[in-house]
Amino acid sequence: MISGFKEYMNAHAITFTDDEMERIIGAATITTLKKKQFLLQAGDVCRYKIFVLAGFLRMYGIGADGEEHIMQFSPAMSWTTDGESYNNRIPSNYNIEALEESRVMLWTKDSFEELVKAIPSLKRYSDKLITQYLNLSRNRLYKTISATPEEKYEDFLKNYPGILNKVPLRMAASYIGVSLKTLSRIRQAQLQRV
Repeated sequence: MISGFKEYMNAHAITFTDDEMERIIGAATITTLKKKQFLLQAGDVCRYKIFVLAGFLRMYGIGADGEEHIMQFSPAMSWTTDGESYNNRIPSNYNIEALEESRVMLWTKDSFEELVKAIPSLKRYSDKLITQYLNLSRNRLYKTISATPEEKYEDFLKNYPGILNKVPLRMAASYIGVSLKTLSRIRQAQLQRV
């Protein structure tokens, strides 16, 4: 699985030397999460920058109405964290939960900051990831307020291919910000067109 991380980093980042890659990997804790196990619960401080080696995670909050609002899905070979909680060491408003058994790499804030100071290319890569995440978040917010439910659904399928085989429809509805009834109607209409 670590070889998958190396391949991912070399494909998506600035190339790292073997020594730099070993240092990055050596600073991580690798752990397995059971299905429905939390890596972060609302009210706790997010202590890790997280890379998903295998499995599937979700980040979500609970609204005042008691409804779940999914902010992010994190499939294998992707990064996640609650950046505000992690960077400012403040309690999180979100939960990070394994939707299936998952293997993750975890870096504490202190260990990752040490790595960034020692490996300038990791700093550039981290900055690039943050910029990409901000752009994705801005685009998602824009689509949330401007797109039709059908457009939101199509965008969701494009960004998370095969996801409906992994998550219940209610989670997909939560992520795209439509009711389960609306999403069911959209899917039914789509199936009738095929």
